[in-house]
Amino acid sequence: MIPRTMAGYAASAFAKYPVVTVTGPRQSGKTTLARATFADKPYANLENPVTRQFAEEDPLAFLNQYPQGAIIDEIQRVPDLLSYIQVIVDEKRTNSLFVLTGSQQFELMRGISQSLAGRTALLKLLPLSLSELSPHFSLSVDELLFNGFYPRIYDQGIAPDQAYGDYFETYVERDLRQLINIKNLSLFQRFVKLCAGRCGQLLNLNSLANDTGISQSTAREWMTVLEASYIVFLLQPFHANIGKRLIKSPKIYFYDVGLASWLCGIEDQRQIPTHPLRGNLFENMVIMETLKYRYNQGKRNNLYFYRDSNGNEVDLLYTMGQDLLPIEIKSGQTITPSYFRGLKKFCALFPDQVPWPSILVYSGEMEQLRQDFTVVRIFSLSRHLEQVERKEENLT
Repeated sequence: MIPRTMAGYAASAFAKYPVVTVTGPRQSGKTTLARATFADKPYANLENPVTRQFAEEDPLAFLNQYPQGAIIDEIQRVPDLLSYIQVIVDEKRTNSLFVLTGSQQFELMRGISQSLAGRTALLKLLPLSLSELSPHFSLSVDELLFNGFYPRIYDQGIAPDQAYGDYFETYVERDLRQLINIKNLSLFQRFVKLCAGRCGQLLNLNSLANDTGISQSTAREWMTVLEASYIVFLLQPFHANIGKRLIKSPKIYFYDVGLASWLCGIEDQRQIPTHPLRGNLFENMVIMETLKYRYNQGKRNNLYFYRDSNGNEVDLLYTMGQDLLPIEIKSGQTITPSYFRGLKKFCALFPDQVPWPSILVYSGEMEQLRQDFTVVRIFSLSRHLEQVERKEENLT
C-alpha cells in the first residue's frame, strides 16, 4: 500500500472536528486511507445491501451500534443518516467520532451543507500524486500519461487499458444510474469520449451537444453529472478588472489523465509520444498535480487560467490572497524563448501581484532558475509550490 500524504492532515482534522468527511473519485483510495488512519474505529460499508437496509430502515439502531463513532463508507447511499449523525454529535459535544466517505459530490455535499455544516472537516482525496508515487515507481512522463494515477493499477499491477475499461463500465452501470436516468447509454459514452478529446480546451457545450446528437440542456446536465462524480474537472477563468474582455468559459480537464488517455482511444504507451493530444494530456496532468497538492493539505481549490480576447494566455494561475503565481505548461523537452511569452505578458499586466518568479513546467530533465522564471520538471512541482507558499507566509 502506498502511503497517502493526506493521512497526517486527516488525523489532525479528526482531533478538531466531531466528523471528517472524505470525498473523491471512486477507487481513489478513500476507504484505504480511512481504515489505515483511523484503525481504532469500527467500519461499516453502505454498499453492502444488508448494512444499507439496516441503516435505511432503522437509522438510530444502526448508529447506536457505534457509541464511540465509526467509519461509514459510501455515506451518499443513505444520505438521511447525516441528520441522525448531526443529532449525535450535538448531544455528545466531543470530537473524533465519525469518518464518512463518499464518491459523489451530488447528494453528499447537499446533505453535508444541510446537516453537518460546521461539524465536519471536508477532505477531497484524488488518485495518487507524483510525490506519493515516485518513491515507489520510476516512471517516465509518457508512462504516467498512459498509466494515470489510480492506486489499484500500481497496487495490483493491472494493465491500464483493462483498469480504465472496467472503471468506466462500472461507473456507467452503477454510479451513473444513481445520479441520473439516462435512456441512451451509448450517447452518454460518446459524450464522455468527446469531452476527453477536448481535454485542455475551452468548454463549448453547444459544440459538444451537436457532435453528440443531444440538446444543449442535456449536455449541460451531463456535464454537471460528470463533475459531481469526479470524472471531469472544470478550471475556471481568472477575472480581473483590467479594462480587457476576458474569456468567461471554463477549460475542461479530467481528474485522472489515464482515464482521459483511455477515452481518447490510446491503448498502448507507445502511442503517447506522437499522439496529437499529448500536449493537452500533459497539461491535464500538471493541473491535477497542482490540485492534489492543495487537497492533500486540506486546502481548497485556488486554481484558475488566464486568457483575454487578444490571445494573451497563462495555463494556470495559483492564487495566494492578492498575489498570483503564473504557471505555464509545455510538453516539449527543449526550452525555447516562446515558452515564456505568455508569462512575460501576464507579469506586465499584473506587476504588483506577482512577487515570485513565474513557473514553467515542461517534460525535460534540466531545471533552471532564471531572473524572472523558474523552469521545473513536473516531478518537482509540488516542492516548488511548497517553497513559494513558505515565502508567501513569511511575507505576510
